Amino acid sequence: MKVTPLKLQGAALVEPIVHGDSRGYFMESYNGAILQQHRISNDFIQDNQSLSAEPGVLRGLHYQLNPKAQTKLIRVLSGAIYDVIVDIRRKSPTFGHWVGVILSEHNHRQLLVPKGFAHGFCTLVPNTQVFYKVDEYYSPENDRGILWNDPALGIDWPISSPILSDKDQRHPLLKDAELNFE
Repeated sequence: MKVTPLKLQGAALVEPIVHGDSRGYFMESYNGAILQQHRISNDFIQDNQSLSAEPGVLRGLHYQLNPKAQTKLIRVLSGAIYDVIVDIRRKSPTFGHWVGVILSEHNHRQLLVPKGFAHGFCTLVPNTQVFYKVDEYYSPENDRGILWNDPALGIDWPISSPILSDKDQRHPLLKDAELNFE
């Protein structure tokens, strides 16, 4: 596995080694020992999977407050997404900064999203399945979000009119969001 730190401290791109031949491929998608060598040590306790039938589905920007904040390890099983994380740690030098990467069934990349980051993605093709591990259970009372198109963030989404859930249409701007990350 190749682990590349991103410009937002704690976030990383994880690229498994893919062994392919005429039959298809094999890859080790998760190896805790290798991640620990890169100072990534999370006890992932829940797996989540979503299917987005249409291109242009945007899910996010989501996070959970402490003490139920989640680290996520995101990958795409089929299709492709533009995956975005936003640093929401108030004392971080990169507070309010974002990074976007393309994850797909073809590039096999994974995105490590640490606690203290909002996360969202936009599907690029139909029938996209996203799979992610988390190190804390879902907590409805700690579930929060930031509006996907907050002008203060200036995220360069690949779509201007996404397909959104009712909940994702009503998230506050970053300046009004409830945050408890330092």
